[in-house]
Amino acid sequence: MTHESSMPSVPHPDAIVVEGLGKTVTDSSGALTILHNISLSVPRGDTLAIVGASGSGKSTLLSLLAGLDVPTAGRVELCGTELFALNEDQRAAHRARHVGFVFQNFQLIAHLSALENVMLPLELRGERNARALATGMLQRVGLGERLQHRPALLSGGEQQRVALARAFVMRPDILMADEPTGSLDHATGQAVMDLMFELNREIGTTLVLVTHDSQIAARCQHSVRIAAGGLVR
Repeated sequence: MTHESSMPSVPHPDAIVVEGLGKTVTDSSGALTILHNISLSVPRGDTLAIVGASGSGKSTLLSLLAGLDVPTAGRVELCGTELFALNEDQRAAHRARHVGFVFQNFQLIAHLSALENVMLPLELRGERNARALATGMLQRVGLGERLQHRPALLSGGEQQRVALARAFVMRPDILMADEPTGSLDHATGQAVMDLMFELNREIGTTLVLVTHDSQIAARCQHSVRIAAGGLVR
């Protein structure tokens, strides 16, 4: 039996470290390289934009950073742990502890209210104060009057704010967002991004954003561009 040291652990200075990451898939026409030799790091609490044209591999990179997909080469270290030294269940547990997600299509549960959508991950974690925490976060994103509304009764911007509240209420070390404003009008998208960066500053969550919007990328502390599966320096 091993015993954990009583000494406090020192957080790794980088939230994400990527070395030589590659992804190749094979179909009837042969091998297709989606990503090759990607290396980067993101300090804790910083903001990173991943930009590139459609089909460049940026969403695949985000999936690999989260351990949702498995690379054919290279390594990813997430919050001090090498992701692909873990099995699938261990990666899922590590992701649940450290990572929140915001997607372009919101991925809210249709039959649950806004409040219930935000409470759900807290309840799954065993949080006894789930209702109060979820209510507070929805108020924080300006939806205090919409707690009992189901997604179908909310606008696109309101649904995205519910998704953002659901992610941030868990106080994740890292928030990964894939085109979070892609289905919103400009003004609503701007408001959602303002909120995302504001919560980043308040909570210290590292933001990793996949976006085609150069204005959003310019707001991030770091930006990488992907073309033809590789980083453009």
